[in-house]
Amino acid sequence: MNLRQTLAALPRDARDTLFMLCVIAWVIAPLVRELPVWTSVAVALLLLLRGTLAWRAKPLPGRWTMHLLMLCAVAGTLLTHRTIVGRDPGLTLVILLLALKTLEARAQRDAMVIFFLAFFSMLSNFFYSQSLATAAAMLLGLLGLLTALVNAHQPVGRPPLVQSLRTASTMALLGTPVMVALFMFFPRMAPLWGVPNDTMAGRTGLSGQMKVGNIAELALDDRIAFRLRFDDAGYRPPQSVLYFRGPVLTSFDGREWLADPVREDEDEARRRFTLPAQLQVRGPALRYEITLEPSFRPWLMVLEATAEPPALGTRRPYMMQDLQWMVRQPINELQRYRAVSHPDFTHGPLEAVPALRTFTTLPQGMNPRTLALAAQWRADPQLAQGGTMALVNAALQRLRTGGYTYTLEPGLYGEHTADEFWFDRKQGFCEHIASAFVVLMRAAGVPARIVTGYQGGELNPVDGYWTVRQSDAHAWAEVWVQGQGWVRVDPTGAVSPGRVGQFQRLQAPQGVLGNAMGTVLSPNAAQRLRAVWEAANNRWNQWVLNYTQERQYDLLRQLGFDSPDWQDLAAVIAGLIVASALGGAAWTLWERLQHDPWLRLLTLARARLARAGLDLPEHTPPRTLAAQALAHFGPQAQAVADWLLRLEHLRYAPSPTDPRATLRQLRRDMRQIRWPVRQSPTP
Repeated sequence: MNLRQTLAALPRDARDTLFMLCVIAWVIAPLVRELPVWTSVAVALLLLLRGTLAWRAKPLPGRWTMHLLMLCAVAGTLLTHRTIVGRDPGLTLVILLLALKTLEARAQRDAMVIFFLAFFSMLSNFFYSQSLATAAAMLLGLLGLLTALVNAHQPVGRPPLVQSLRTASTMALLGTPVMVALFMFFPRMAPLWGVPNDTMAGRTGLSGQMKVGNIAELALDDRIAFRLRFDDAGYRPPQSVLYFRGPVLTSFDGREWLADPVREDEDEARRRFTLPAQLQVRGPALRYEITLEPSFRPWLMVLEATAEPPALGTRRPYMMQDLQWMVRQPINELQRYRAVSHPDFTHGPLEAVPALRTFTTLPQGMNPRTLALAAQWRADPQLAQGGTMALVNAALQRLRTGGYTYTLEPGLYGEHTADEFWFDRKQGFCEHIASAFVVLMRAAGVPARIVTGYQGGELNPVDGYWTVRQSDAHAWAEVWVQGQGWVRVDPTGAVSPGRVGQFQRLQAPQGVLGNAMGTVLSPNAAQRLRAVWEAANNRWNQWVLNYTQERQYDLLRQLGFDSPDWQDLAAVIAGLIVASALGGAAWTLWERLQHDPWLRLLTLARARLARAGLDLPEHTPPRTLAAQALAHFGPQAQAVADWLLRLEHLRYAPSPTDPRATLRQLRRDMRQIRWPVRQSPTP
């Protein structure tokens, strides 16, 4: 006996339990990467145990066993998260409770609790991802849970799961218009996943600190950081223009670079900074729209340099003196904003000021060989007369000709990171190169700092958006030059010109899946499929996840509202409620008629005869209707009378044939026979 036959032979209770466990496993599976390892293992073992008990028809664990397992779940959550309050500990506990509850499902009340926890677990997936793939997976999970719920409310017999699935699909389709209407017109609110306690739990992206080596880790992350679309659809900027400014790092302790810690309050930040931005832009402007993925950080990604605040709805971005654009709250949800940037710009003081000394400080006793090299350069009359740019060019020339290489795996650096790069290893990623360069410049007395952000981008030919990934994270340098202010210097371009000018990226090693896909699909086909998928996901982001209050008001304007506000939204919602109520009442009336198909056919037949002039009471049986029709219309009503007698026979006489098939045949015959018509009165 094969697996299908074995499943068909199982008792209904075992079959329904196994189906419910499969649906729960499907709902929980995407959350495995967010759960502690022990939680995922425990849940898998509990579900497997419950499935084994159902398959073998064994009794469920006793009450004391369940109490012990419950205590273990709570204790494990507390030991892991130090609390049971918050998103991550709450999710851990709920998933454990769901798995445990399956082991004590003895009554319908227990089943309802399981369904409730499963629905909540399904929604919890959107705490971590709102992508199109997640939505599609949870839609399947929703249909599965609805199927199990419908099946649980059919206590008699052994209804096929396909029948329950059909009913569940109908329920979902009927509820779709209401959900769409609520989505379109219900006032926009902050999403539940923007819980303040979890807003700084970012897992990817840039941060306000940089250890030598951590951007190389981002190069292995192929996830999307943000998308960009220029107003001029035909504009193709050179890769050297695509510098997206992020945190600016000024403090260095020998291994780690830090941004100024004051970022939360605009006024305090402005007071702390004594070096004005003095931004001057010129030349043509680039106008564009950015869709920023959640970073759980307070800064916005914009092209250098952006003089005016990005248009971010109700949020008020502000610019720091180092040209970073910030918001008061971390970006914990998808954000779409517009910005105007000028690739041709200058910023910073044009003349030396005391505040510039901050950018020449170095930790004591660190990188002695780099300090000695800088002292040697300062003693060189030719370099001394050439000023800052001569020192910069000397460092870049050393990078070009000194045997330095650009790599993701430079090895582990020790205490004196700059010395190791300049004299020993001579290899590194962008942060190794930028850090060593800035240390050398500061040692030579040149004010310098590190700028982190993203460089480059990839044009998606399907939707015309530029895609910037975490792997495009980059670090470059800024040096202060007399009469010019802060000047961008990208030392990585001296080591690997293709990294900046030609958009060549180091590729992370492919896994087993990547290698397998490479053998099945050609690189062009795989790239095309990826572009199509990302375009579809971007469309989902633009039209669903980023459906803001402003876009909601735009929809109301299209519907005829001149100056829409929340009162207009309330009026639309009220109208939809009234329309839904009326539609529900009409549906109920129609359903009542459809409740008994045989009775509906009889009602239709009585209505046909009434239109022909034979109006009889509603309680008239088919045989009486047939006799009255023959008496009133004569032989022309014989076919109608025969049909009415067949209808009576279906109701009251036993028949070996399928009643539903007979009913369908009677319905077809009713449309084909000639019914009497009302005769015009004789003049």
